[in-house]
Amino acid sequence: MMDKEVFFEEKGSLGLIKLNRPKALNALTLSMVREIYPKLIEWEKSKAVKSVAIIAEGEKAFCAGGDIRALHDWGKNNDLEATGFYREEYILNQYIKRYPKPYISFVNGIVMGGGVGLSVHGSHRIAGENYSFAMPETGIGLFPDVGGTYFLSRLKYNAGVYLALTGSRIKAEDAIFLGTASHYVHSKNYKNIIDKLSQGHDVDDTIKQYASVPEKSEFEKISSLCEKFFEGNKVEEIIKNLIEEDSDLSNKFLSIINTKSPTSLKIALKSLRLGAKNNFEECMKMEFRMVSKVMNDHDFYEGVRALIIDKDNQPNWMPAKIEDVEDIFVDEFFHSLADDELNFN
Repeated sequence: MMDKEVFFEEKGSLGLIKLNRPKALNALTLSMVREIYPKLIEWEKSKAVKSVAIIAEGEKAFCAGGDIRALHDWGKNNDLEATGFYREEYILNQYIKRYPKPYISFVNGIVMGGGVGLSVHGSHRIAGENYSFAMPETGIGLFPDVGGTYFLSRLKYNAGVYLALTGSRIKAEDAIFLGTASHYVHSKNYKNIIDKLSQGHDVDDTIKQYASVPEKSEFEKISSLCEKFFEGNKVEEIIKNLIEEDSDLSNKFLSIINTKSPTSLKIALKSLRLGAKNNFEECMKMEFRMVSKVMNDHDFYEGVRALIIDKDNQPNWMPAKIEDVEDIFVDEFFHSLADDELNFN
């Protein structure tokens, strides 16, 4: 039983999901998606289950993202599981976003990519003392997905653009400041909250009882600068802002951005600007169009090779320069998929 990737338990009036791949930083697999989704449907229909919570085994990570190596291999072999994973994952993300019962995520440790999709869209997003959030997809030729085009595009101070283009990490106090987390609770109190929820106690009152005020956000200190630096509808404009500032901070951001896939940077920025005007479902449909194109593009496979497989950290992006990524090429990532569009039933 310990080999199971995800556990489900009904504890009184609480439906509890536990991710169980600690050695793999609880990376999300297709089989996990296929287990979680029907269980949530079952619990939605259950009169006994009043709320749902998700937690993870191990102290290092809640969920460090999707199983990128599997996606790389599927794509290389033209296996339909590649885009199929994203289709099922995005449908799960949308279901969590619209879940009619309280959905509480207990996040302590690393949370990236697919882990963000499992947690950030819930009604109650609890960050622990070791919370470490990042959306580093532009570093592997991808883009911040799992609803990132929706929630990142709505963060104040252009924080979403900053997080998307640089892949920078933020801590619990930053997440509270920006709203990606709703409560700060020390992880030692997670069990107490789960026990009370299982006994039918009010969700908001219970979390409030154990929540505390985090330290001052480090991001808050640079928020006004980020708002200025990351203003613009083109990556070239943002790079120009950083060059003109010519400070230690702007130069640091510039050096980080220069390591990312130029194509990913451009499609990520465009998706956030479009996402700010779209509802959640429209954002998810857009992301599926984008990822379907990404899985047929060079940079994703090169990024995974360089950062995950060979680990030489020397990706050969194509095109290699921002100025060589033409708008007409970027637009292709947003074209309709006709009969293959993502649909929510």
